[in-house]
Amino acid sequence: MDSTDINEPEILQHFEGMGAICYPEGVFFRVWAPHAESVSVVGNFNDWQDDKNPLQKEENGYWGGLAESAKEGDEYKFSLKTPSGDFLRNDPYALKMTNSAGNGIIYRHESFDWEDDHFQIPSWHELVIYELHIGTFNSPGPDQVGNLYTAIEKLGYLKDMGFNAVELMPCSEFPGSRSWGYNPASPFAVESDYGGPEGLKTFIKAAHQAGIAVIMDVVYNHFGPSDMDLWQFDGWSENDGGGIYFYNDWRSETPWGNTRPDYGRGEVRQYIYDNAMMWLSEYHADGLRMDMVPYIRNVKADGNPGNDIPEGISLMQWINKDIREKFPNRITIAEDMHSLDFITSSVDKGGLGYGSQWDADFVHSVRDAIITANDQDRSIDSVVKAVTNMYNADSFQRIVYTESHDEVANGQARVAEEIADGDVNNWYSKKRAALGVALVLTSPGIPMIFQGQPLLEDKWFSDSDPIDWKRLEEFHGFAMLHRDMIHLRRNWFGVTGGLQGQNVGIIRADEDKKVLVMHRWSGGGPKDDVVVVLNFSTETFDDYKVGFPRAGKWHLRFNSDKEEYDPEFSNIAVHDIDTHEGEFDKCSVYASLQIPPYSALIFSQEE
Repeated sequence: MDSTDINEPEILQHFEGMGAICYPEGVFFRVWAPHAESVSVVGNFNDWQDDKNPLQKEENGYWGGLAESAKEGDEYKFSLKTPSGDFLRNDPYALKMTNSAGNGIIYRHESFDWEDDHFQIPSWHELVIYELHIGTFNSPGPDQVGNLYTAIEKLGYLKDMGFNAVELMPCSEFPGSRSWGYNPASPFAVESDYGGPEGLKTFIKAAHQAGIAVIMDVVYNHFGPSDMDLWQFDGWSENDGGGIYFYNDWRSETPWGNTRPDYGRGEVRQYIYDNAMMWLSEYHADGLRMDMVPYIRNVKADGNPGNDIPEGISLMQWINKDIREKFPNRITIAEDMHSLDFITSSVDKGGLGYGSQWDADFVHSVRDAIITANDQDRSIDSVVKAVTNMYNADSFQRIVYTESHDEVANGQARVAEEIADGDVNNWYSKKRAALGVALVLTSPGIPMIFQGQPLLEDKWFSDSDPIDWKRLEEFHGFAMLHRDMIHLRRNWFGVTGGLQGQNVGIIRADEDKKVLVMHRWSGGGPKDDVVVVLNFSTETFDDYKVGFPRAGKWHLRFNSDKEEYDPEFSNIAVHDIDTHEGEFDKCSVYASLQIPPYSALIFSQEE
């Protein structure tokens, strides 16, 4: 059967999907190019001849056709003849690329063997997330880019530390071999230098086998801006704009170029929707983190209703609602940073429908509290507000952290570096950085740690500065401190259930002495009630009386001042405590505590 027979309209309907789809008869190609006069597919299967495999015009600007000689692994492009000229374009739906400026590669999702991967993401109250950047997480050698296979080598470390979720900075194909990933050139393809689609699937499968969920970071507020065949894809544009995939008016403007997708155009909405669903269905990802949502819902991200993009809002609602229905256990996380209930409110109630959101109120207040040099300038009240903040009366609708790729770059540095510039191996740096991590892991919310944070990584995040794993040995105590806190946060020993609960009560917010004491619980009672004591000053307290929620013996589960964590730490306050009758802080019993400087203490009861 020749190509003209197979391309009859009634036969074309047999073939579904966009891009290059493998069928027993060959590979079917479909592309959206409404302003093209003719389209053909070219590749090494037809010697790149544009007269060998012409596509037939379908409805609404789509073109489709079967190439019987094409097969998985072949390289290809679309050849478009348009009123604006002739173009060779990469497939917008290409699943694999030779590189961002190269050719598409025909890829068949079904060719990967998932074996028995039926992993379920842990319940959100159990999650502890590790944000990582594939290119720098585990570099194979000097001046080499890390990839998804080298990242697998460190899954044992992450599991031992207690992390049960990783959030991968964007892995879509981007220009060059080094990038943060927030400049997607081909959104459906996995970065070739990272290992392509097979690499990502292999990583996710291995992560699941280690009990670790994988959350993908995706970028829908802009595309590109470079190495981008989407730009003026079929030759048409207005106002020197981006053409069919982009706004071509004032709404195109973003901080990353005039490259905002046209959320109001059905085909573009479907393109972004299909991309979101692909990571969950074809890659078994356990969730999505969406970059800079304010620029999806508002042109300027300034809250001015005149700059709102209603179709951007409705697109996010559509995606989040369908994920909730089709993938009920997966999580969607918004980077919005405007601290609005609307972001994580359900779509049925008019919200955007995200499962959780990065909490700007937490990270900014807590970083300020631990970076501030003088104790008297520290605001305990702002820390209290950070700890107790929640959205829609749900603590787990927020991600809490002190370091992320944004917070340790763009003019900012690692927390320890901010405390002591050029000397992170400094008593003040280590003590206060640990205090920040203690707040992340004991406050209500979903905690997140950035790569290298447990290794006391210095300076700032850069896509050309890999993690120095030699620091794991040098600062093994500091890493152990993180591990021990994560284990308590996840209630590994069955005695700190309250750290996974919704509830927090502030027992004492001592602005004078810079001490915060909080009660954390889920259902309450022994092995659930947790008391967290945080000292934000250099002073050591030997008889600090404070109310406790229940009478009896309270066991010290964690003391960030232990000498095992660092030889410079003072190793005091190593004892369990008993309560005494007497009203303190509206509690009927109290305890007398010894509190080391810049330290966190965690107590709970056995019975």
